[in-house]
Amino acid sequence: MKVELYLLVVLIALSLVFYFFNPKFFSLENIFDMLRNNAFLGIMVLGELVVLISGGIDVSLTAIATVAQYIMGILLVQNYLNNILVTMLIPVAVGLVLGIVNAIFIYYSRVHPVIITISTLNIFYGLLIFLTQGKWLYRFPSFFRRFSKINIITLVNQKGVPYGLSIFVILWFSLAILTWIILSYFSIGRKVYALGGNQEAARRAGFSVFKIYIFTYGYAGALAGFASFVQAQLSQIIQPNAIVGRELDILAAAILGGASIFGGSGTVLGVVLGTILIAIIRNGLILMRISSYWHELVIGVLFVIAASIVLLRRRQKRRKVVYQ
Repeated sequence: MKVELYLLVVLIALSLVFYFFNPKFFSLENIFDMLRNNAFLGIMVLGELVVLISGGIDVSLTAIATVAQYIMGILLVQNYLNNILVTMLIPVAVGLVLGIVNAIFIYYSRVHPVIITISTLNIFYGLLIFLTQGKWLYRFPSFFRRFSKINIITLVNQKGVPYGLSIFVILWFSLAILTWIILSYFSIGRKVYALGGNQEAARRAGFSVFKIYIFTYGYAGALAGFASFVQAQLSQIIQPNAIVGRELDILAAAILGGASIFGGSGTVLGVVLGTILIAIIRNGLILMRISSYWHELVIGVLFVIAASIVLLRRRQKRRKVVYQ
């Protein structure tokens, strides 16, 4: 729990700093809005966590989410969908299929996952832009618009404007619990950790590397698809360029949360806190009226620091093994 404890301390310290500059930071309305606006990012980070634990990496999740979202949007605009549950499952299914495509390419090509997923990111996104010409989708059915307004808790601010705890935050945390259960109590979860810890040992133990790849990249793709549904709900418009470009945020949240880029380690609680850390930083800088150009710089610096810490910890573990 060391990483999670450190993250919690950093979260509290940063929150106090931002509160000092703007007391609105600790308002319930701001906290609810911050969680709601970052729910889609948090869901995608959960998928990246599973891939990182297995010893892989997936930078194509934003492109997978974009394709899945656009297919859902076309079906909505053409009035082929009239049920929110079916609408929700469409991008999940598309994301699952594209994630499995990644797994097949990675397994059979024997090329490092970062190369394959950079390639598929460009392939998926490039084909989408070519076929759609980057056209925006909007004017969705009323049942789709109504779902975005559902709050589990509803309050009213001083101006009489209602706000509350969005259903998307609950969905994010529910998927976090599901991911934790899979990684902690299912055999596939233990196999994912084993593969990331030592792939050769996992092979010799009789684990099917191919099946583990299918699960990890398929699960990550499915969560990316679900995240695209949430993002479309938040914006009520589908733009092909709205999600692609957030790869650094996804990786930063996962690595800040303690997921190792070398595989074999990482926790759901850690990446949830990592996502909240990025959300707090962005929200705090906005409340301090600092230019959005600085947001990416701060996230980039944090990413470098987190990656460096992971590398140092890995070297320390190796030294201990050697001296023992």
